[in-house]
Amino acid sequence: MPSLDAPEERLRKFKYRGKDASLRRQQRIAVSLKLRKAKKDEQTLKRRNITSFCPDTSSEKTAEGVAVSLTLGEIIQGVNSSDPALCFQATQTARKMLSQEKNPPLKLVVEAGLIPRMVEFLKSSRYPCLQFEAAWALTNIAAGTSEQTRAVVEGGAIQPLIALLSSPNLAVCEQAVWALGNIAGDGPEFRDKIISSNAIPHLLALISHTLPITFLRNITWTLSNLCRNKNPYPCDTAVKQILPALLHLLQHHDSEVLSDACWALSYLTDSCSKRIGQVVDTGVLPRLVALMNSSELNVLTPSLRTVGNIVTGTDEQTQRAIDTGILNVLPQLLQHNKPSIQKEAAWALSNVAAGPCHHIQQLLAYDVLPPLVAVLKHGEFKVQKEAIWTVANFVTGATMDQLIQLVHSGILEPLVNLLTAPDVKIVLIILDVISFILEAAEKLSEKENVCLLIEELGGIDRIEALQLHENRQISLLALNIIEKHFSEEEDESLMLLSQVIDQDCEFINCDCLAKK
Repeated sequence: MPSLDAPEERLRKFKYRGKDASLRRQQRIAVSLKLRKAKKDEQTLKRRNITSFCPDTSSEKTAEGVAVSLTLGEIIQGVNSSDPALCFQATQTARKMLSQEKNPPLKLVVEAGLIPRMVEFLKSSRYPCLQFEAAWALTNIAAGTSEQTRAVVEGGAIQPLIALLSSPNLAVCEQAVWALGNIAGDGPEFRDKIISSNAIPHLLALISHTLPITFLRNITWTLSNLCRNKNPYPCDTAVKQILPALLHLLQHHDSEVLSDACWALSYLTDSCSKRIGQVVDTGVLPRLVALMNSSELNVLTPSLRTVGNIVTGTDEQTQRAIDTGILNVLPQLLQHNKPSIQKEAAWALSNVAAGPCHHIQQLLAYDVLPPLVAVLKHGEFKVQKEAIWTVANFVTGATMDQLIQLVHSGILEPLVNLLTAPDVKIVLIILDVISFILEAAEKLSEKENVCLLIEELGGIDRIEALQLHENRQISLLALNIIEKHFSEEEDESLMLLSQVIDQDCEFINCDCLAKK
């Protein structure tokens, strides 16, 4: 069935629900092929410290210079000792075990009951090396499963770790930042616990141009984890605290800092228009668009994701993104050598196309259609699916003149070819698009030309074949298109065939009679 006549229940499944732009805007977040959820997140939730760095190299050995090797029983005994030196040796040995690249014994250490004592060691300001080893061990435990992270939190680690953000020892301070980042990355519950413990002002106070780059990277990553996760989103107060810092960090030259700052913004914009507005109002768009030109994938991906999120907002927010120059960049990214970037770019364009006709006109002005057609012809299927959404949104919001330009761009050829795709929803959308174009062509008295074009492209055969599709919606929609738009030609052909058969029969009968 054509889109305009389709039942409401069916239209509800589509991103471009009806012709009303505001309704289609509202559907963007709810239905976007689950691109963000289905795709593996490029940013790491948690990180284990497996390096051999220590703030005091002599602490790697005992006072006699002999490397320490302890059994688990000896570690437990040492950790519970009243002697700071034994506590240090045992904690360091445990930390080394937890820093193994493969199969660290996280569960064993948790079950041994070492966490409460390590949390106590965080408060030992007289022994910074012990604080460091304890913070490192807790960092790696918190990098484990949610259950192991919970053990760290329930052991009372959050408040002492926040206190260490003011430590005069830079290495201790950095390790506390790392541990808090792992805890925040576990989910909204612990993220909010850190926020409510007033960690953000202490984290922001650490940002300085004199800070070692590894430390700044850890702070930026931890801030991004404090922006991460939904249900619920981070509180408004936290967002307002963090945003100016992210804007500052976006001016940095280091790609890892830029990457995590962009990921933080992508989490904050993966939300309602109010949240998107908070980010847009900082004036960050020009910098994001500039970063979309980055040759480094770890910067390009999150900056593109953030811009894609912004254009899921209101028409005004989308227009601000357009005015900043996103349409200078997105058509180029459709031709990127990485399909993941092509897919993100197509997704962003589909959201621009879901807007009013003046947004569609700007897509045309920036010559988006040629690379879009190229992707539909030659791209990977995951990219083609997003491109099809772009076309679907385009046709349902376009003027007649814009639809004519779409057809003239050669869009029908790849759409017809994709009717054999093994994806029910995509086939349904293509059939809807074809039906919509035929409806519009009929109003312009151009239906015959469009029908001929579809026939030349092999479209009639494909649509007829879909009448036998196992999916009832597809078969009914295909049947409707054939009956409504191609049946006249078929009836004429049948009449001609009938006349030929009648004439042949008459000739045969006469010939038979003559022979008698």
